Amino acid sequence: MSEAVSRRSAMTLFGAVGAALGAGGCVASVPPGAVPRHGPPGAPAAAAEPGGADPDDQLLGRLTLEEKTALLHGGQDPAPLGQAGYLPGVPRLGIPALRLADGPAGVRVARSATALPAPVLLASAFDPALAREYGRVLGREGRALGQDVLLAPMANLIRTPYAGRNFETFAEDPLLTADLVAEVVRGIQDEGLVAAVKHFALNNQEQGRDTVDVIVAEQTLHETELRGFEAAVAAGAGAVVGAYNKVNGVHACENRPLLDTVLRGAWGFDGWVVSDRDATHSTVAAIGAGLDMEMPGGTHFGDPLREAVHAGSVPEASVDLAVRRLLTTMERFGLLAARPAARPARQAAAGAGTARKVAAAGAVLLRNERGTLPLSGDAARSIAVIGPTGQVPFVGGGGSAQVAPDRAAAPLAAIRQRAGHGSTVRHALGEDIYGRPFPAGLLSPAAALDDRQVGAGRGWSYRGGFRLPAEDEWTLIVHYTGQRPSVRLDGEELFPLRQGVAERFAGGLLGAAPDGMAVRRRTLTLKAGVHRLAVNAQGGEKGQRFRLRYTTRADRAEDLAEAVRTARTCRSVVLFAYEDATEGRDRTSLALPGGQARLIEAVTAVNPRTTVVLNTSSSTTMPWLPRTGAVLQMYYPGQEGAGATADILFGDVDPGGRLTQTFPAEERATPVGGDPLRYPGVGGRQEYTEGVHVGHRWYDAERVNPLFPFGHGLSYTTWQYEKLAVRAERDGLRVEFTVRNTGPRKGTEVAQVYLGPSPHLRLPQPVRALAGYRRLTLAPGAAQRVVLDVDARSLSSWDPELHGWVRGSGRREVCVGRSSRELPLRSKVVVESR
Repeated sequence: MSEAVSRRSAMTLFGAVGAALGAGGCVASVPPGAVPRHGPPGAPAAAAEPGGADPDDQLLGRLTLEEKTALLHGGQDPAPLGQAGYLPGVPRLGIPALRLADGPAGVRVARSATALPAPVLLASAFDPALAREYGRVLGREGRALGQDVLLAPMANLIRTPYAGRNFETFAEDPLLTADLVAEVVRGIQDEGLVAAVKHFALNNQEQGRDTVDVIVAEQTLHETELRGFEAAVAAGAGAVVGAYNKVNGVHACENRPLLDTVLRGAWGFDGWVVSDRDATHSTVAAIGAGLDMEMPGGTHFGDPLREAVHAGSVPEASVDLAVRRLLTTMERFGLLAARPAARPARQAAAGAGTARKVAAAGAVLLRNERGTLPLSGDAARSIAVIGPTGQVPFVGGGGSAQVAPDRAAAPLAAIRQRAGHGSTVRHALGEDIYGRPFPAGLLSPAAALDDRQVGAGRGWSYRGGFRLPAEDEWTLIVHYTGQRPSVRLDGEELFPLRQGVAERFAGGLLGAAPDGMAVRRRTLTLKAGVHRLAVNAQGGEKGQRFRLRYTTRADRAEDLAEAVRTARTCRSVVLFAYEDATEGRDRTSLALPGGQARLIEAVTAVNPRTTVVLNTSSSTTMPWLPRTGAVLQMYYPGQEGAGATADILFGDVDPGGRLTQTFPAEERATPVGGDPLRYPGVGGRQEYTEGVHVGHRWYDAERVNPLFPFGHGLSYTTWQYEKLAVRAERDGLRVEFTVRNTGPRKGTEVAQVYLGPSPHLRLPQPVRALAGYRRLTLAPGAAQRVVLDVDARSLSSWDPELHGWVRGSGRREVCVGRSSRELPLRSKVVVESR
């Protein structure tokens, strides 16, 4: 019998790896045709039976040390598909290679894929079932596009609104995050793709992410950040991605308390732990702490690991354990089957349908005055669409979450289609983000820089200049298809190569022109007089096109004036505003970038029926808010965002989304505002001194009024809450209340339950913690009795002296309502100690 054929029976002898998952965990499916070896797929490996086959026949025993270590680090893909990582298999034993793709909002590979709305928009729907559907799209497409592991979902909390990847995750609230993470994991793995939840743990910012040392207390860690990861493990996640940062002095990828004590010991995780890209910092410490795989190469787990085994500093049993975790998980997902299941075909239409459903479901109506929305009557027949992202679809944020969609319509086109024949829909740019060609006569000597072709293996250069009659502010913008051209102004390189991810990721909107050319920009003040310009471009192996454009202060003034003229001529205005976040950098301000605040103020001054649609990554300050008619938060809405936005604007869908993060009234009024030790850290050290008071809990504890509270979101109808009843049960509380649609339209509401602190616990506790929620849709006049169970975990706090959960007994307040600050129903209930 060949070694390849016998690998399946050999797997049965591996033995159990880790403890069983906790109660409530979900069993993940394997691809059709893949037969689990013992029990349901997703269960831990079965123990070897006594009297089994000779150990020499075991698959693990047939691997050489070199083959074992080759399974513990990434390598070069001989046929790359554009994915993030590749693990060579062992062909002589039939162990297949694995491909690992980024994918929190769609499968990021060279081919097009469904670009789903950002996870933060999914979360705004407060709908775990929808999260499961979202996950299934990811899982199905990942398999169809040749992938085996999806590096998703992201379970880190939104701790600061400045964090550059807030759009990739779900919420500031631990309970909501845990619920949604678990369902996305289940959805991904329903389709047979391994979900690798990331970034374990406390990777809550981009600034200094490789080096920052996060100092966090035990109670804070367990009650906030770890909730999402624990839920992912309980849902059966096959892999966990280790973070870049340090936690309490030790890098996350070699942190034994995290990887061994918590992840495997307390939670019973039996999958494998893979490092984030280049996040492995050692060999002996990392594998000893529980890291199983280094990505994307073998800097520490290649030759150095083999040498460490030979030298005796790493027992070969540690290598065996890491390999066993990998192979056991591969077996669980049918990846070691003698006849692996065929990969499914992509279902692009189904993916697009889910994308539109999610985008509409998560839309949050922040403000709606004077009946501005929904658009109807004359207001729906005479519309000015203003802003660059009205004309260019803003699909998603930048970085490893960015996906190339099959298609993406512009909001302007969707609004025109929905407004129909006989309507007038005009567009004004408002702000030129891609630049204008240099006018004839500006450059001396003259040069055509707007569409320059450079042949393969050739170069092109320009040396010249221009004269400015007065000081001006210019933005110079280079578009290119190959190696970035060198552009020097007065001897300074305007677009130097950056280090690391800052060079690779430039944003989901501003990093590329509508025709796909890469874009970089630089704004600077130029004095009156002569300026020298030098351009050098190389064609490289394939040749390239490039263009150099610019905008001036006068251009920006003209764009603004055109927007104002257009707004005056129409009955209503839909103004699209943006903020382009990306992996690799944090935001520097919570305000809208560029001149967008001035644009909103100017437009609303001439047309108060202005709706501002926000395509932003996280919370935004809004000094311009009082002048607006409505504000609609759409985050990054994916490839179907244009149609979903039109659905909400015209009232075809009720805005049922609610904020999963608090919007502060001003920059300093956040849980980390004004305290550099909390964010971004001082001297490479960051302290989570807010404790358990993350997000909305901090606003309550400090009695700070936000601009918009957690859970906030308006509807096109009105709601009434009544008849609250709360009773204690053995394992928690049962909360019942009635929600009534008192308005004239069908609508969607998210009812929320909050729990007050225990008087008996001498531990820090939130003033109010989210304990449950329910999304419901009701016809006009209809009512629904809502029953929610508050579980034992929500009643408990983490005791750092006992290193465990303790129930908060005594008389506790239960509040019910529409947001963390709008809670019309309140009751007290006595919670018994156990």
